[in-house]
Amino acid sequence: MAKVFIIGPAYPLRGGLASFDELFCEALNKEGHQCEIISYSLQYPNFLFPGSTQYHVNGTAPKNITIHTLINSVNPLSWFKTASFIKKQKPDFIIFRFWIPFMGPALGTIARLVKKQNIKVLTITDNVIPHEKRLGDKQLASYFIKGCDAFVTMSKAVMIDLEKFTNTSHKKYLLHPLYTAFGEKIPKQEARLKLHLKQDDRVILFFGLIRKYKGLDLLIEAFSLLKANSHNKLLIAGEFYEDKQPYLDLISKYKLEEQIMLLNQFIPNDDVKYYFSAADIVALPYRSATQSGVTQVSFHFEVPTLVTNVGGLGEIIPHNVAGYVVEPNPQAIATSLEDYFENKKEHTFTEGMKQEKQKYEWSIFVNEIIALYNGLKK
Repeated sequence: MAKVFIIGPAYPLRGGLASFDELFCEALNKEGHQCEIISYSLQYPNFLFPGSTQYHVNGTAPKNITIHTLINSVNPLSWFKTASFIKKQKPDFIIFRFWIPFMGPALGTIARLVKKQNIKVLTITDNVIPHEKRLGDKQLASYFIKGCDAFVTMSKAVMIDLEKFTNTSHKKYLLHPLYTAFGEKIPKQEARLKLHLKQDDRVILFFGLIRKYKGLDLLIEAFSLLKANSHNKLLIAGEFYEDKQPYLDLISKYKLEEQIMLLNQFIPNDDVKYYFSAADIVALPYRSATQSGVTQVSFHFEVPTLVTNVGGLGEIIPHNVAGYVVEPNPQAIATSLEDYFENKKEHTFTEGMKQEKQKYEWSIFVNEIIALYNGLKK
């Protein structure tokens, strides 16, 4: 059995990456390995973070896992202290989460320092080049990647990007496991009472932080194209990471104020189940993507999901089995949503979600990671 450190965000930091790392750590321990997390004392300087806060407000620390808060992303002294801590602990391997080139100097330096002690360095590359590109991205990403021994991507699109930086054979494309940290599905009636939705509403859910590449404006446009029905409801649950006024202007333009519920806030983990349990269908109208953790929340709650045919999204949701894969334009999105409600596809697609979700078990992901590490020892 292996001794492992996951290097990535974790409690009290919030968000999908932190939830993933905590679940990953739990899964490794459940499979008999010894795993702990090394997280950030400072993830982003405040001027680089577009949201209200990087931290849980009322959350509680996950039980039965150990989290070391060590890395300051802009303080090189912390990078050396982190590497020293890792070397003293003598893990078999560490596994980084890499999602933005900004982290390249910190993580790339830590990688190089620990490799001197024959500690293997793996990484899960959520993105190699981000959706919103900045000057210097390629150089920072390259510095990090050259410090690693093996790589995991969770979409084929990211694998293609990765192969522009390395020709190593020690790489795997793995399916993004389920987000199981948000509790179990509850009856739709109960969830709708909680959210002040009517039982006969036709609820479309957009969930997660809001940025241009997420395509919320496309979804609002599509929603305006649906056949007039007072029971059509678009539930937008997520914090704006950009100016919200253009979206409010769209809602006003189409006079949709009574049919769109907009919650401009981060949804606490304990409340996520209400939104997915209340929804008839989840919509991810992205303009660009690698993968999306939201699909894995949908699978956990077994809610049919519409995605656009960009990045790796079409690899996750099988078209006309568990949802729809459509082109990223309002008419295509509207046509599929109309089909879903008019032809009563909920039961069929829900059964499809139940079948498909079996591929995303954490035990499968953990065993593939260990196999990748074992391949480095040969």
